[in-house]
Amino acid sequence: MKTQLEMARANRATSQMQHVAEDEGLTVEQVIHAVAAGRIVIPDNPGRSGQKVVGIGTGLRTKVNASIGTSSDICDIALEVEKARVAEAEGADTLMELSAAGDLDAVRRAVIDSTRLPVGNVPLYQAFHDTIRKTGDPTRMDPEYLFDLIEKQLADGLSFMAIHCGVNRYTIERLRKQKFRYGGLASKGGTFMVAWMEQTGRENPLYEQFDRVCRIMKKYDAVLSLGNGIRAGAIHDSHDRAQVAEMVINCELAEIGRDAGCQMMVEGPGHVPMDEIQGNIMLEKRMSADAPYYVLGPIPADTGAGYDHITAAIGAASSARYGADLICYITPAEHLALPNAEDVRQGVRATRLAARVGDIAKYPDRREGEKMAALSRRDSQWQNLESLLMFPDEAAKIRNSRAPEKAETCTMCGDFCAMKKGMALFSGDIGGDKVNAAENQVHGFSSGPGQEA
Repeated sequence: MKTQLEMARANRATSQMQHVAEDEGLTVEQVIHAVAAGRIVIPDNPGRSGQKVVGIGTGLRTKVNASIGTSSDICDIALEVEKARVAEAEGADTLMELSAAGDLDAVRRAVIDSTRLPVGNVPLYQAFHDTIRKTGDPTRMDPEYLFDLIEKQLADGLSFMAIHCGVNRYTIERLRKQKFRYGGLASKGGTFMVAWMEQTGRENPLYEQFDRVCRIMKKYDAVLSLGNGIRAGAIHDSHDRAQVAEMVINCELAEIGRDAGCQMMVEGPGHVPMDEIQGNIMLEKRMSADAPYYVLGPIPADTGAGYDHITAAIGAASSARYGADLICYITPAEHLALPNAEDVRQGVRATRLAARVGDIAKYPDRREGEKMAALSRRDSQWQNLESLLMFPDEAAKIRNSRAPEKAETCTMCGDFCAMKKGMALFSGDIGGDKVNAAENQVHGFSSGPGQEA
C-alpha cells in the first residue's frame, strides 16, 4: 500500500485529496502538489472506515485538536467517550487519546469507536504505564515492547501519533549544561524518556531506530507527529538551548521521514511569550521545508490558570496568523485538574474562535462570512445573523435571556441603537425609528464599499 505522500509524488489523486480540495476550495492539483512536497498531511488510517477526512497544512484552514484521556486519579471510560463526542459535536478536527491509567487498550478502542474524528495518541504513555504496572520501574521499559505497541495501537485505527524521536543524548546534554529550568519538563512522554536514557545510559530507541518508526507508520499511512518532549513549561524557558536543539533535530527527522514516504508533522511548544510566537513558527517552517506545524496552545502567560483556555486562545490566534497548521486546545482546567466534558466544550470553542481569528488575518480573501455577519448585525437581521455565527446557540441563549422591548434592537442600546441611527443618516430618515434595508441598498451600503447597487 502506498501512502498519501507516495501517491501524490506519483501525481495520483486519492479520494482523500479530492475531499480536502473540495472542503478547502482548492483544486485537486494544488492539494496533490502540497501533499507531494510534504506541506499537507492527511491523517486517515485505511484500516478504519468512516472517519472524517481532514487536511492539515499550508494553505488550509487552521485545524483544532482536542485531547482527552484518563489519569491515575480519574479513570472512567464512559467519561472519556462523552468527552470525545463533545469534542466532535463542538467542531474539533482531530482528537488525541492520551490516557495514562486504567485499561489503556479498552479506553483507546472505546474512544475510536465513539467518534469519526481522526484519533492520535502518544505511544510512550502506554509503554511506560505497562512497564510500571509489570515491574514497578519505568526505566526497565523494553524498546522492543515499545515498537510492538506502536504497531498494535495503529492496528486499532489510530491515524496519527506524537512520537518523541527528537529527545536524544544531544538534547539532554544541552539541558544539563544550561543547569536549570523555571518550569522543568512539561511533557510526560519526554520526561519518562529522559529518565529512561539517563538510567540506562542508552540512546532513545525512537531516534536510534527512526527508520523503523517510519516503516511502521507507513504501513498504516499514519501521520508521524514529531513530539516536543523538551518543550518549555514556563515562558521564561521558551527557546532555551534544549528546546531549540530538539526543534532542529525534529526538523531534520521530518525531512528524513518524508524522503522515506512517511507523512510528517512537527510539534511545537508549549509556553511561549507573544513576542516569540512568530519567530518560533518561522524557524520551524524554514528548517523543516514547511512541514505542517502542530502547536500546543501555545500559552503566552503563566498566570491564567482557571482561564487558560482564554490565555491559550490568545496565543493560538497569533500562531494561526503566522502559519501554524494544527492547534491543540487548552481547557479551563489546564494545570489544575483533569478536564470534564464542559471543559472540553469550552476548550474547543475558544480554540476554534482563535483559529478563525488567525485565519482571517492569514487569508484576507476568506473574509466574506465576516462581512455578511456585519451586514446582518447592522440591519438588525437577528435570525440571519445567528445563522452566520460560530456559536449561534450561545448567541440566541444570551439574546433571549434579555429580550428587548423592540424586536429590531437589543438591550445593549435599545432606543439608542447606533446601527439604526447611523443607517438613518444614509436613508435620509434621520429622525425615524425604522431603517428601510431596501433603501439602504439603493445607496450602495449593503453592497460593500466602492460598489454601486
